[in-house]
Amino acid sequence: MSFSITVSSSKGRIVYISGPVVKAELPGALLYELVFVGELGLFGEVVRIQGDMAFIQVYEETTGLKPGEPVTRTGEPLSAWLGPGILNRVYDGVQRPLPLIFDLTKRPFVARGGINYEKAPPLDLSKKWKWIPKVKVGDEVEVGDILGVVPETPLVEHRILYPPIYRTGGVVKYVAPEGEYTIEDVIAEVETKEGTVKVKMWHKWPVRRPRPFREKLPPVEPLITGIRTVDTLFPIAIGGAAAIPGPFGSGKTVTIRTLAMYSEARLVFPVLCGERGNEAADALQGLLKLVDPNTGRPLMERTTIIVNTSNMPVAAREASIYMGVTIAEYFRDQGYDSFLMADSTSRWAEAMREVALRIGEMPSEEGGFPAYLPTRLAEFYERSGRVVTLGKGNRLGSVTIAASVSPPGGDFTEPVTSHTLRFVGAFWPLDAKLAYSRHYPAINWLMGFSRYVDTVAEWYQKNVAPDWRELRDEAVRILTREAELQEVVRILGTEALSEQEKHLLNAAFIIREGFLKQDAYHPVDVRSLPPKQYWLLRLIITFYRKGLEAINRGVPASALRELDTVKRLPRLRMEVKNEEYKKLIDYEQELINAIENLVKQYESQRVTTTA
Repeated sequence: MSFSITVSSSKGRIVYISGPVVKAELPGALLYELVFVGELGLFGEVVRIQGDMAFIQVYEETTGLKPGEPVTRTGEPLSAWLGPGILNRVYDGVQRPLPLIFDLTKRPFVARGGINYEKAPPLDLSKKWKWIPKVKVGDEVEVGDILGVVPETPLVEHRILYPPIYRTGGVVKYVAPEGEYTIEDVIAEVETKEGTVKVKMWHKWPVRRPRPFREKLPPVEPLITGIRTVDTLFPIAIGGAAAIPGPFGSGKTVTIRTLAMYSEARLVFPVLCGERGNEAADALQGLLKLVDPNTGRPLMERTTIIVNTSNMPVAAREASIYMGVTIAEYFRDQGYDSFLMADSTSRWAEAMREVALRIGEMPSEEGGFPAYLPTRLAEFYERSGRVVTLGKGNRLGSVTIAASVSPPGGDFTEPVTSHTLRFVGAFWPLDAKLAYSRHYPAINWLMGFSRYVDTVAEWYQKNVAPDWRELRDEAVRILTREAELQEVVRILGTEALSEQEKHLLNAAFIIREGFLKQDAYHPVDVRSLPPKQYWLLRLIITFYRKGLEAINRGVPASALRELDTVKRLPRLRMEVKNEEYKKLIDYEQELINAIENLVKQYESQRVTTTA
């Protein structure tokens, strides 16, 4: 396998240009084939074929192209380069390494044409990696087996697979001894029924084609994110899919940053798709500086970032989403848990709409998006999952997807958001009103949902507490009832409520302030592990339940609210560290004693008054 693109002898010519779309006379072209357009050799992909005419979406700026310029076929689809050196890198939508391009051009923007895979290869072809073989001559190997490992970064061991580009397994004929090799060196030869296969440390995979696996498993284990609203109210399972819709300024990017830094996935892959250049630059600089909280090492040592800003060519947005999920699947096949975060799929859909309109496809009635928008969204989210990988050993790996959506005006009924709801298992809607009131994360607890609550409840009940589901459901009921009572308060005031209802409002306030609210920059509150989450919520529910008993024995809700132990409840999230969660266990008894003492005080007052 050579690092360069194999160029087909077949060439064509441009017929006309319309924005990012070029129509070319290109006999024999294949759908989704990678082509080079014009004298500059701009990256393009065939998206529609009519006879000898091919419609090409160009991944670079088309200004200056002229009819009659050549179009060169490559004979292969747009593919990801997969191998050692892919981590700790920043790529554009077609996997060109942005830092390397800057070093070559000394310009802040990617120059059109000329920066191809030969000048800026996605993987370093000259760097030598330490190869440690795991098979020996004479071993039988299947597709997906681990041939050896490369310590790519201090955080990740890169497992070199017998890749699925080969259809059959065979017998190992040669294995390179332990030592240092480039990814272009042959590290194994396998004798198959179709001949001898020479295996290198890297291979290509078409980004639009899902990588194969042996079996997809149900999502039964939660992906711990450290965000209480997510983990407790609307959990996501390992191998699940979630959507984060929200208007401008509601905190989508900060949520993505927090997920990247504190989720318990082994590898994270942020895809910045179509966001404003300055915002993407700020987010990128922030990601590059993050430190892995578990090891103290740079987070980039287990991260690959795909960046395609709004001032980059619109067509490359679509490629960036597929590129990111393909890289995530590659590490899933090695037996890792991968977490893909896309920000945002709305920009991806807008790019899809622009290309579709320019090639003359019929738009749908809603928003002008192409009729296949739901299909493309489904194909993307379906690439998530927890699977048994190919190869011996029943390795487990997963791809979890969390993608933000930017509905215009915060309208969740618009097509991208409404169609996304059909294909995700968790919905974390960000509310502008909550954000403006400085409630972060601004996830609306009345609109959010998770289809994984039932599947992950068994894990929580076994590993955290048997009554986890019971407490979680009661908290949801309190918040839902609070919303109903707020309507009464707006019309009649709090005096129209019973003492029990006033107490419920007080408990709901503590849930919002002491549990759902979380400071993404506070050293203690930024990450909350399951034991701390559970005991924070249990304290609040204990206050609610014991408070109801006290009210039934004559204590007013206002007196309960003024207890010092109750006033401290909203602050505990910032005072107690994760490893100190047992302090919360002791605090529960202190809270119960304070309520019991208050009850006795009121009962003694009644006796004195009666006497």
